[in-house]
Amino acid sequence: MITHFQFKSLFENKDMPGWHFSFYYNKQKYTGIYHQNGDIQWTSEKPSDELHLKEQIHELMLFHVYDK
Repeated sequence: MITHFQFKSLFENKDMPGWHFSFYYNKQKYTGIYHQNGDIQWTSEKPSDELHLKEQIHELMLFHVYDK
């Protein structure tokens, strides 16, 4: 389960798409960049359960960013 999920805009103009995100999973911190097209660029070590986590990240971003 993802915990302590946080995100912030990549740009000063917060209307421009692109976000830094971070979260903890199995007591390890992961960070990355979420692009407008849904691509994820990991800035930390890539998690072993990447496909499952990508689905959860997409859901969280839809909820927090796109469903304002």
